[in-house]
Amino acid sequence: MATVTYSQASRHYPGTDRPAVDKLDLEIRDGEFLVLVGPSGCGKSTSLRMLAGLEDVDNGAIYINERDVTNLPPKSRDIAMVFQNYALYPHMTVYENMAFALKLRKTPKSEIDVRVKKAAAMLQLEDYLSRKPKALSGGQRQRVAMGRAIVREPQVFLMDEPLSNLDAKLRVQTRSQIATLQSQLGITTVYVTHDQVEAMTMGHRVAVLLDGVLQQCDTPRALYDTPANVFVAGFIGSPAMNIKTVTLSDDGGIFGQMVLPLTRDQIAKAREGGDGKVTVGFRPEDCQLVSASEGGMPIVVDLVEDLGSGANVYGHTAINGSEERFVVATERRTSVNLGDTVFVKPRTDHHHAFHATSGVRI
Repeated sequence: MATVTYSQASRHYPGTDRPAVDKLDLEIRDGEFLVLVGPSGCGKSTSLRMLAGLEDVDNGAIYINERDVTNLPPKSRDIAMVFQNYALYPHMTVYENMAFALKLRKTPKSEIDVRVKKAAAMLQLEDYLSRKPKALSGGQRQRVAMGRAIVREPQVFLMDEPLSNLDAKLRVQTRSQIATLQSQLGITTVYVTHDQVEAMTMGHRVAVLLDGVLQQCDTPRALYDTPANVFVAGFIGSPAMNIKTVTLSDDGGIFGQMVLPLTRDQIAKAREGGDGKVTVGFRPEDCQLVSASEGGMPIVVDLVEDLGSGANVYGHTAINGSEERFVVATERRTSVNLGDTVFVKPRTDHHHAFHATSGVRI
């Protein structure tokens, strides 16, 4: 069991203009499953590798259980890492792969056997212990990599995009297994992914990074309901939030003939350096199709994604002389066809407002 703390931790690669990780302040609680998420190049894997000791920390510090590990080698940090490519030894059996780290520690054979078989039972690998990796499926290899980490009984698990090599169905199945396993073991886990759906379904908390800077760290529900800025709002959620920068009036944001109402406080904050604009967003499921007389925004349908239980309707409309695109989630019984003009209206109090210049939530 362990806590992990990044204190102003930075990593700056030689020859680059900006840090890969910039003054990261993050506290991970004992037994927590924390997910680092963000687009490619945002610094999430670098942050994980800094914690593992595989990347230098140029400034700041990293602590495990209040012990400064910034300059310790990986083997002295009591962590176990699961990689994207499994990193199994092809000439060893599953049993030997899982036991290898314990053999290096000169752990007694009887204890190795108990630990390996216990982990194999947890991961449903008992029937595969004598096989070599080439005889296993991708999902089975990933479970072996997990088992190798589990038998070490580390203070912290580190997982770097462990499911990215699996097909879609297997990813869904395996991520639920990992989340359940972490809950049973209670070991502090830091998990890296670029898939925000994966992050939202697995993490106790999710830390969103962009260009090496932490944007927001909170529960999945809080990230979804109250994103701290425009980037988090657009990154979290699938399909993505509809976000547009529009003209600000005394009543709110003007979307053509439709006005999204804002509070007095929001309007006052938007006017502070906002150049008469405000950025407003609403999620696809937080709007409805209405009749033309109900004051909705006309949208020409470009694509209908029929999901069975409902549909995502993609379309475009003209706002302030430019073509803007929107997506709306509709119910199954709603009939919408390509080329139709539909009228969209966000539900009351279900939209989000951000400063047009800084992007910060207002």
